[in-house]
Amino acid sequence: MRDIIVIGAGKIGTTIAGMLGGTGDYKVTVADRSAEALAGVAQAGIGILELDLADENAVARALTGRFAALSAAPYHLTAGVARAAHAAGTHYLDLTEDVATTRLVKELAATASTAFIPQCGLAPGFISIVAQALAAGFDRLDTVKLRVGALPQFPSNVLNYNLTWSTDGVINEYCEPCEAIVDGRRREVPAMEELEEFSLDGVRYEAFNTSGGLGSLCETLEGRVRNLNYRTIRYPGHCALMKALLIDLRLRDRRHVLKDILEHALPTTLQDVVVIMVAVSGWQGDRLVQTSYANRIHGGPVGGRPASAIQVTTAAGICTVLDLLAEGALPGRGFVRQEDIPLDRFLANRFGRVYATATEARLAA
Repeated sequence: MRDIIVIGAGKIGTTIAGMLGGTGDYKVTVADRSAEALAGVAQAGIGILELDLADENAVARALTGRFAALSAAPYHLTAGVARAAHAAGTHYLDLTEDVATTRLVKELAATASTAFIPQCGLAPGFISIVAQALAAGFDRLDTVKLRVGALPQFPSNVLNYNLTWSTDGVINEYCEPCEAIVDGRRREVPAMEELEEFSLDGVRYEAFNTSGGLGSLCETLEGRVRNLNYRTIRYPGHCALMKALLIDLRLRDRRHVLKDILEHALPTTLQDVVVIMVAVSGWQGDRLVQTSYANRIHGGPVGGRPASAIQVTTAAGICTVLDLLAEGALPGRGFVRQEDIPLDRFLANRFGRVYATATEARLAA
């Protein structure tokens, strides 16, 4: 039985613990600074540890001797957890979409005796695995488009949005610069720009630039693709209203105020849907061809508790990667990119099947 620790007892951390604890293959401990949050974790076979996540030395001591640390902590604490894992000699996995944190993780991995695998969630995470698998079917690539959104099934406010993910994480990805490849050149492009609309199964959506969703794909596909971009999916009208808050009212400079507004105005919901669209175009022989993956995933119970679609998909991603690491299917040392993970192995995994068995999933040329 592998001894692992989940850092963070929030919505995602609790779901990860429930998934792994239910297998009987892992000894699971959840660590958090909040005794109240830890009380909500209480499930048979899952341990809890009250721990100041900002104290890197204390975190390193808690990680020592364990097989792996899975960070589901807020993005601003993730770098410290990564440094603690490096000091403890523990395998490290995280869910961060923060570009600066991922760069640090890569630097730590260069001198690590264990595997460092960042961005193991949905986007970044699974979406990069899909994109790499589709791209492998082309002789020459032209354009790779990645689109993901966690949306309320029943929107009932002017933003057409409910809080289904970390509020800090959402604000961060709406504010920070975004990586892209444009006309063959790697660039940073502004968040909340390049608005587009599209339909999937008769439902209208919009999508716009947000930070972090590409993971390391820009580095991987640089020199091979003309255009590569990631955009977050929302219902039409959301982008314009958020830009009014962030830019016109200058709340991007007062993020704590925006967080307070959102958390007191937008209710959370378990009735969400995760929408995924990856489209890759390029040449197969002398033909210009597009291949796409599209999926709409709903939530369901985990460990006897209801879980939202974003909880299920995000937790399934990091749990799958942990399984593959434990099986020896991934390198046991150094930096491991999401796109290094074979799609077929991921989808065949007991956790990864959530992406393969949804009735609306399709992978077709």
